[in-house]
Amino acid sequence: MNLLSLYLNRPLSTSMLEYALDITMSRGIENGYYGRNDALHVVLAPFGVLTLIAEEKKTLLDALAVLGISMEDHEEFLTQDYPIHIDPSLAEPFRVDNEAIRLREISTLNLNVIALAVSQSVGLEKYEKRLNSLFAQSRRIVESIHTYSFTRRSRLMQFAKRLALTRHDMVSNLLLLDKPNILWDNEEAEALYTRIAFILELYDRHETALSKLSQIKEDVMLVMDIINHKKSEFLEWIIIVLIAFEIVMGLAEMARKL
Repeated sequence: MNLLSLYLNRPLSTSMLEYALDITMSRGIENGYYGRNDALHVVLAPFGVLTLIAEEKKTLLDALAVLGISMEDHEEFLTQDYPIHIDPSLAEPFRVDNEAIRLREISTLNLNVIALAVSQSVGLEKYEKRLNSLFAQSRRIVESIHTYSFTRRSRLMQFAKRLALTRHDMVSNLLLLDKPNILWDNEEAEALYTRIAFILELYDRHETALSKLSQIKEDVMLVMDIINHKKSEFLEWIIIVLIAFEIVMGLAEMARKL
């Protein structure tokens, strides 16, 4: 079997999937949806990643074509594929390595668990790329800190807003802070998810991304402190000038009276 997960560049609703693929979508794991027919298994994650599983690669490509997605422009998409083999002779329920996922028997839950883990990897890659951009922008801000003034405070606030939204979306959407609830009731599915998450380094990558977010936040706070300090100094000088002006005017008034 072949699995393909890709990050969607445009919104794709369950109704659009049902209409285009002639398939019924049902509620799956953690606010996701899944559907299947004789040739195709479809999982739509709540963070905009679509996963397709089929025996033949042509079935995957045909389904994507029906959805208006061409893999000829694959560089425009974030994708990840993973072969799935069914081997009834396996001593254990599953075996996962970097090359393939092997299952002793196929089930809807197993396919949904695999799709969730791989889609989380694709979704995490999207945030990793966004963080790389934010990190580079943060470096430029720090490098130009000597030229930053309080008049550019609004631009820095916009950057801080983007940073906060990225952190919120990454934590709430990717669902990596805790395992899906359904896995607590199924030890085999939990073990399968844990193994795939380990192979794809989901938790290590998530921690690295959060660490990078914290570093960017510290940079923003440093620049904000410096801007606030400059603003305070500017206001202090205005007060000094006003006081000096009042003193001069008072002395001038006294001189006229003399």
